[in-house]
Amino acid sequence: MSSSHTSPATPHEGRRKDDGSRNPFVAIGLFVRQVIAELKKVVIPTRKELAVYAVTVLMFVFVMILLVFGLDFVFGWLSRTTFVVPDSGL
Repeated sequence: MSSSHTSPATPHEGRRKDDGSRNPFVAIGLFVRQVIAELKKVVIPTRKELAVYAVTVLMFVFVMILLVFGLDFVFGWLSRTTFVVPDSGL
């Protein structure tokens, strides 16, 4: 039987040279290179895009505040009408 997955004969053949190094400075250097490579991919939004994003976030937060306030009000009213004894002065 032949397998469609081919693996290296030894576990070290598929590795890059600096992946298995025990030298912490090599690992730190690799990390810094990867961070710099990722930072080069960052796109800074324009002033207009930033304003649109900020307004969108604030509107979403405002809607969520209203939703939580509404649910709190409804469940508070429901619990008061369900569990408070009538004519108790509360």
